[in-house]
Amino acid sequence: MTALLRSAEVVAYPGGMARAYDVGEVERKWQRHWADEGTYEIENDDPREKFYALCMYPYPSGPAHQGHVRNYTFGDLAVRYQTMQGKGVLSPIGFDSFGLPAENAAIKTGTHPRIFTEERIAELKSSLIRLGAVYDWRREVRSHDPEYITWTQTIFLRLWDAGLAYRAAAPVNWCPGCRTVLANEQVLPDGTCERSGDLVVKRDLEQWFFRITQYADELLYAIDDLEWPERAKVMQRNWIGRSDGAEFDLAVEGRTDLRVRVFTTRPDTSFGMTYAVMAPEHPLVDALTTDDQRDAVAELRRRAAEESEIERMAEGDASTLDKRGAFTGSNVINPFTGGPVPVYVADYVLMGYGTGAIMAVPAEDERDWAFATVHGLPIVRTVQPPDGWEASGGGAYTGDGVKINSDFLNGLDIATAKARATAWLEEQGIGERKVNYRIRDWLVSRQRFWGCPIPAVYCDVHGVVPVPEEQLPVLAPDDVEFLPTGQSPLAFHEGFLHTTCPICGGPARRETDTMDTFVDSSWYFLRFCDPWSTDRPFDPASARHFMPVDQYIGGIEHAILHLLYARFFVRALVDVGLAPGVDREPFKHYLAQGMIRMDGTKMSKSKGNLISPEHYYETVGADGLRLFHLFAGPPFDDMDWSDQTDQVIDGCGRFLDRLWRMCLSEPHLRTGAFTEVDRSVRQAVHRTIADVTRDLERWSYNTAVAHCMELLNLLQRYGRGGEGAGPHGEVWSEALDALLCLLAPLAPHVTAELWERRHPGDPSVHVQRWPVPDADLVRQETVTMVVQVNGKVRDRIDVDAGISEADAAAVALASAKVTDALQGATPTRVVSRPPRLVNLVV
Repeated sequence: MTALLRSAEVVAYPGGMARAYDVGEVERKWQRHWADEGTYEIENDDPREKFYALCMYPYPSGPAHQGHVRNYTFGDLAVRYQTMQGKGVLSPIGFDSFGLPAENAAIKTGTHPRIFTEERIAELKSSLIRLGAVYDWRREVRSHDPEYITWTQTIFLRLWDAGLAYRAAAPVNWCPGCRTVLANEQVLPDGTCERSGDLVVKRDLEQWFFRITQYADELLYAIDDLEWPERAKVMQRNWIGRSDGAEFDLAVEGRTDLRVRVFTTRPDTSFGMTYAVMAPEHPLVDALTTDDQRDAVAELRRRAAEESEIERMAEGDASTLDKRGAFTGSNVINPFTGGPVPVYVADYVLMGYGTGAIMAVPAEDERDWAFATVHGLPIVRTVQPPDGWEASGGGAYTGDGVKINSDFLNGLDIATAKARATAWLEEQGIGERKVNYRIRDWLVSRQRFWGCPIPAVYCDVHGVVPVPEEQLPVLAPDDVEFLPTGQSPLAFHEGFLHTTCPICGGPARRETDTMDTFVDSSWYFLRFCDPWSTDRPFDPASARHFMPVDQYIGGIEHAILHLLYARFFVRALVDVGLAPGVDREPFKHYLAQGMIRMDGTKMSKSKGNLISPEHYYETVGADGLRLFHLFAGPPFDDMDWSDQTDQVIDGCGRFLDRLWRMCLSEPHLRTGAFTEVDRSVRQAVHRTIADVTRDLERWSYNTAVAHCMELLNLLQRYGRGGEGAGPHGEVWSEALDALLCLLAPLAPHVTAELWERRHPGDPSVHVQRWPVPDADLVRQETVTMVVQVNGKVRDRIDVDAGISEADAAAVALASAKVTDALQGATPTRVVSRPPRLVNLVV
């Protein structure tokens, strides 16, 4: 190996950029060192305080792209920072290696999905190592490994035995492009498949489900205690979609044998019901449709069958509502008024929610108002709108108010009226209180080859029979034919398909569906706690030690897929005895990193707009690229990759060059008493330690980098000295060591190299304890606090350096300049970051 370059030497790179050191050689040296020394390996009995840092394990689609770099840089920073805090950090990695892309590649090229997948894993693994991301590679798991399949199938059997897995006929989302069933969460708002973009259609199939709805309330109520971004919590609340209301029967006019049961969250508005609506799939549609309306209803049902549920639930244009509803020709009786109301069929009512039929109160619902207007139906208000409502345009009023036109409910507030109306329904024996949920049981069947086989067989005598655990794993054969038939290739493989019944020994057929790949990703973080178990999925004691994950990192797009499923899975595993005593919430803190966009579009392989990191590894190095991703903006925000991006990346490289030269420079060092300049430098160093520590704790990585850059600028000026006097030796040494420690989690390679050169023979910077600021040096009497309104600076106020959040907010609100800027508006949110910043959002 060639000798590493000294600070006086300059290395030229393609494009004319000169570097102070050979970044490739330095970085590869330390990557080998961390791997050879097992620096970031941890044993299950490690006595230190634990910290479990985890990035969502990736699907191996090939070499890393900038999205990977951003995500895994954030994760690696957490690992290194917490290690320097003295904690025993679990940092595992694995690969979500089942999935459609590998099977689609097999269809196109004939390459077996296993070969394709393992080639992609090798590429991605190499890229992550080159980034400098550190893991306990001994714990690596891959979804397609037979051992992992064994335990995924074991979990399926335990859930089945507990009644949490079941098989049922159901209308399902079918993607003609992927040729498989999709969960509701995998269908985009426009009714297309999230992966292929094809329009999703409905098919009736026998499918396997997990009973996630059994945990709906627990999953919902526990959201409040999660230390997650609010938008992720809102997404989960909305997806679970608990609705408290009432169900009651509507008698059919002229018929004594039929009743339509409806669900409503607003029984207090029943006096304003002027029509009722049924889902196209409702079993009473045929019975209620008269001959003269049959063609119109049939046409509406045909159109609805071609649309996804999400497409049907969309508000759409009011002008289309005449086509989205059809009169059945029948009426039902409003039990509150005793009068008849017409019954319509409409596509926006779903059979899977509530009873599949609703009462319509157009005065208090915008879509009902538009529908009633288009179809010429009456509108009766039951809540008094505020003064001036009609004069300002009127329309549906959905706010608070007292009840009107509602007989015995008149004059009541809405909450009291809801309770009174529900009680009346129960007294009449025609209704009851009811809770409904938007969430549906998790459909896990997939008609694909490259997934975990479902461990079930079908016997003509005993029906559906579980495969005994001692016969696991059930593995898919390699010699299958990959044809886009719409059925799993396993269905045509005689050797796989035909087996014997575990009960009677007679002939039986294997289940040919495989599991949704989200099943694999719903428990992998538990396997990381103990990947060496050979008699169970994981050792519960090890899981209890490491769980929950302290820092989980991944995209917000997983909030109602992976994150919700994983929360359900851990609870189910605890309840079936596979994870006794393990915390029921898997992820303590969740960082939802922003996406990278180019020309307004998300970077992705499918869009062909990926930017490879390889070029940057050999110019600014992994450290320079990491620093850019940390410096570019708050980690939660989306980031635009533009023509100016390379200039910022080059600037990060130049910053590291300056760091290199300064740390290896040899200025004349003074001894003796500290001067005022020395003391001010020490104050700056310790305040930077405090600032960077606070920034890293709250994920303000961009400001942490900025503080380190400011300190470097100060130290360069200090190092040059003045009037022939150099820096004080003690102050200089303390400052450089502190800066290297602060930068170690951010730019790990160059800091390791510089520390080794400054402290030959000493332990690496990465095993040093994180610096602690001296309180006396950090303390300031007053600081200038910036006050913003909607992000714009409105005032600067000198405040006590130790001011509290509440006091800082109060001082900001008392400012005359802020009062003028607010113009009488009340802030909806106050972001207080004392003592430096208060931002009022209106």
